[in-house]
Amino acid sequence: MSAVQCILPKEWEGVYFGGLGKAVMYIDLDCRFDVLRLAQILRKRIAAGSVHHEEFETDGSKDKFRLFESTLFSDCMKRFLYVRCYNSSELIAALKSLKSQSEARNEIFDIGVYFLMLDSIGAFYWIDRALQPTRESKGKTLSFQSITETVVQEIHKFLQLQPILVLVTKAPIYGEGITTSNDFQRGSSKYMSEDSTPLGYPKREEERNGSCREYMPSAWQTFVTHRIKLQDLAQEPGFFSEQENAILSVHTCEWVQPSLNSKEKFYIKDDGVGLIQ
Repeated sequence: MSAVQCILPKEWEGVYFGGLGKAVMYIDLDCRFDVLRLAQILRKRIAAGSVHHEEFETDGSKDKFRLFESTLFSDCMKRFLYVRCYNSSELIAALKSLKSQSEARNEIFDIGVYFLMLDSIGAFYWIDRALQPTRESKGKTLSFQSITETVVQEIHKFLQLQPILVLVTKAPIYGEGITTSNDFQRGSSKYMSEDSTPLGYPKREEERNGSCREYMPSAWQTFVTHRIKLQDLAQEPGFFSEQENAILSVHTCEWVQPSLNSKEKFYIKDDGVGLIQ
């Protein structure tokens, strides 16, 4: 939703959408990005913004709207840059190209990168951690710690040149184990009890309480300024009422840094995100 809000224009041919009209770079690290979902949300936002426009309320308005939607959709997608990385080396290379990518967009569309999204920053955690420290050509030791420091340095360099918003997602690790939220989602609730994981093992106390262990190196932890904890409640019985159970996807949102001691419930549907009172 935030990416769509960014690439949508504030106004297009007299129709108000309230977007920013800025470019987004989305770096996909776990190969789960769904471009069809992005297109679906974008088309719904375009349709919602155009529904009461007088030009589309006359006869033959369907053809006019199709042309309008197609042109605006293409214009918005030009502001969406998608990069897929399969390892940390490709991630570092992508971050090093941020400046040139932004300059190229600025020259062609007169719009630089305004929003950087990194999906699943811990995707290569176990791979990088298992690597034996090696020497680079310049004599620097390549390790998980140094890889993370390089990632932070490259983002920081770009922020010094051009202030942008950086949004990063990360799956949690509970306690000392390797269980992540994605593991819970893949499990079948049919064979799960309230205090067990999808594999049938008893849940740790950390998992019951929803607390998780920070596993990223200190270089990353000090770089992050705000943290929000999102939790999927779809597999947790007893958390919500019958009315909430009827909603396809229910989550909680909690500010961790800074700590606000409050938790909000929200749902995700085709027409957007809404709070549950």
